[in-house]
Amino acid sequence: MVEAITATYVQEDADWAITVSGRGKELSARAPGIIAARDRADQLVEELGDGKATVVHLLNGSALDFTSAYMTARLTLPKLPPLEVPPPGSVPKQQTTEAADKKPQLPPSKQLPKAVEDRKAPAEPAPATESKAPAKQA
Repeated sequence: MVEAITATYVQEDADWAITVSGRGKELSARAPGIIAARDRADQLVEELGDGKATVVHLLNGSALDFTSAYMTARLTLPKLPPLEVPPPGSVPKQQTTEAADKKPQLPPSKQLPKAVEDRKAPAEPAPATESKAPAKQA
């Protein structure tokens, strides 16, 4: 019969205490958050010897409590500072008169080789050429 390994989590202030027990051994560690604690528990399970063992993660004696806390931590977005919106009609800091006159720099992968740039047609129009058909004489 396969013996399950139990990983027990206890929150102590901002840190988490982890105790992994199974196969007659008990290992303990600490981690700064529940996500790091879960990763550390996996390392402790590996130290016990069998990577294919079933591990039951418990918080307050409940696998459901652990799963709820762990998934909440994994899916919660970090707090971001509020977005600053400039007043209407103002010019953003990135757009100055100098920057508006310059062409945007292309990334190297989109730039033409220098040899191609040198062969580009001049900006002035080419002179008109005469037609090859002979002119009619009257």
